[in-house]
Amino acid sequence: MAELLRGKPVADALCAELEPRIHACANADMVPTLAVIRVGAREDDLSYERSLLKRFDALELGVRLCQLPEDCSQDALMDAIRMANEDPSIHGVLLFRPLPAHLDEQAACDTLLPEKDVDGITAGSLYGVFAGRPVGFAPCTADACLELLRFYDVTLDGANAVVIGRSLVIGRPVSLMLQAANATVTMAHTHTRDLDAITRAADVVVVAAGHVGTLGTAGVRPGQVVVDVGINWDEAAGKLVGDVSFAEVEPVVGALTPVPGGVGSVTTAVLAAHVVQAAERTLG
Repeated sequence: MAELLRGKPVADALCAELEPRIHACANADMVPTLAVIRVGAREDDLSYERSLLKRFDALELGVRLCQLPEDCSQDALMDAIRMANEDPSIHGVLLFRPLPAHLDEQAACDTLLPEKDVDGITAGSLYGVFAGRPVGFAPCTADACLELLRFYDVTLDGANAVVIGRSLVIGRPVSLMLQAANATVTMAHTHTRDLDAITRAADVVVVAAGHVGTLGTAGVRPGQVVVDVGINWDEAAGKLVGDVSFAEVEPVVGALTPVPGGVGSVTTAVLAAHVVQAAERTLG
């Protein structure tokens, strides 16, 4: 039976570390504040919005909501981003994506200032991850994976790690962050040949392919640590599931994140940490 790497203790520890830093900001007459820009009312966006509002309220952080209609113009979206860029009382900006098809998402991302990009969507932030420099921030979900591994004292120095997935949101940044922690990383994806053989050889496997059943019994061995980043709705089971076939993998590996209750539980705490850090940077 695998050890379950639950996200709540990780999030609680992160928030406890933030409290004195938030108090220090308050002593400097500053409330770290996030602007949330949402176009339309997708249920997954609304769910995450509710979670972050609860988290930020508990930490006494500021949130300003900018809710734009589904059919808003590109100009309206760009104006909202520019207003957040120019407002010194806003320290971080979260732009929900994907945007409706009629909007130019790349132009929106390019308009956001990297120093206020607390979810790693700008080229500047991604450069910071690539170069290991404090420019912008890593995507929150990718950062949450590393926070979870650190909390549970998973050895990354010298470890062999496989990342399944190559998106700019999780796969690519996670692979770079694992390399920065001195792991030897193989990036794989759903077109990789002999994927099961590659994952079986790893010490740590991060699964972020976006497909149910990406990793099953054939791809694991005893003692491995598996981080499941997938969030999928299983119609047959009527519940959320990850990319890992949990019932098959859990009896075999050494440790495994559950879905839900794993990486996703850490993301709002990481978002709060990024906003606090962005505010601290303005203090010099």
